[in-house]
Amino acid sequence: MIKSSAAASATAAQDGTAGQPKRAGLAAIGAGVSAILASSCCILPLVLFSVGAGGVWIGNLTALAPYQPMFVAAGAGFLGYGFYSVYRKPKAACADGASCGRSLPHRAVKTGLWAATALIAAALAFPYVAPRLLGV
Repeated sequence: MIKSSAAASATAAQDGTAGQPKRAGLAAIGAGVSAILASSCCILPLVLFSVGAGGVWIGNLTALAPYQPMFVAAGAGFLGYGFYSVYRKPKAACADGASCGRSLPHRAVKTGLWAATALIAAALAFPYVAPRLLGV
């Protein structure tokens, strides 16, 4: 017998797995925002200049430099929870005869988490790599 979507969501609510894809997606979004904020003092102005966006307002982004450690810490927290939700959290077992499918945004969440990880790593490495690249 095939379960209806209401019965499947009730079963997921009882198992405690109802909000897992949503929470992992929110963790990926939080990690992405934190990664952009962490890179806003160094990498973001460089990227904006390289695509032709310029102006006096870009100089104001360096005012966020003292807050970079807080943004990195918040990003690390979001990344930790996101990676735990996607890769390590035990999945609910399916009952015999029930359909068990992966959630649709699973690949997008993984891509977002890995992109945020790369951006945070670049923001952390930039102060050490930039003098060598720029010849300073």
